[in-house]
Amino acid sequence: MISQSYLQADILARAEALGLKARRIVEGLRVGDHKSPYKGFSVEFVQHREYVPGDDIRHIDWKSYARSDRYTIKQYEQETNFIAHLLLDASNSMRYGFGLTNKLEYAKLLAASLSYLILRQRDSVSLRVFNTEVEAELPPSSQFGHLNSITRTLEEIQPREGTSIGPLLDRLADQVSRRGIVILISDCLEESLEPILSGLRHLRFRGHEVILFHILHHDEVEFPLYGNLRFIALEGTEELLTRPHLIRPAYLRIVQQYLQDIRKGCDGSGVDYVQMFTHRSLGNALAEYLVRRLKK
Repeated sequence: MISQSYLQADILARAEALGLKARRIVEGLRVGDHKSPYKGFSVEFVQHREYVPGDDIRHIDWKSYARSDRYTIKQYEQETNFIAHLLLDASNSMRYGFGLTNKLEYAKLLAASLSYLILRQRDSVSLRVFNTEVEAELPPSSQFGHLNSITRTLEEIQPREGTSIGPLLDRLADQVSRRGIVILISDCLEESLEPILSGLRHLRFRGHEVILFHILHHDEVEFPLYGNLRFIALEGTEELLTRPHLIRPAYLRIVQQYLQDIRKGCDGSGVDYVQMFTHRSLGNALAEYLVRRLKK
């Protein structure tokens, strides 16, 4: 029986109606819905090649033989499934927010919804939950029962430690030879953006399609805080007692530059960059992205 904790019918119905198709050629193992670079004998014609002993004579192009007096074989492009690699940030900075606006809970709901969508269309999905290291890992599977393992893992995971995204992306790029889709779900809060952007570029260099779902809380971007407040670091021991209105202008400049830099870095590398604000309905936000994706 599939655990229902992170599966909401309204979100799943809208996502399933739109689908998540691979935009680029992927390398598959079985017949599915996406283009494979491997040549076979089905679906869409690609090219001719010379007949060699052992080839099935049913695929000889007799019209070409009549013209050239040479035996040639018709080659076609196979259709294949893709593997989606879900990377979920479970570091302490993802603890921010209450109830439905909590960043980690929102990210878990997104990860479960994407997993359901991918498995329903007969593609494969793997899951890695990380902070400074990989805390939980599930290998790729296209079996719908895999969703139960994913949702149970999401239920059990708790945020802790800091974040180290760049090295994780580099290891994944080196380990996974088969091209697919890599989906990073994170608030991307690290001291420097460059290791993250470098890791994303590494994945793109390896031929993967990459999507970054950037999880953001309204407070982090708008800073709507007043009074005398004590700020306590979620990933560290620092504390700061201050009046928010005094630091708001400088804070907002830094945040806007940070958001501009990460968007520019993703756009320049061919990475899909998607801002996900936790105060927004996930169903609406995910559906809007999938619609934009269909139009590209």
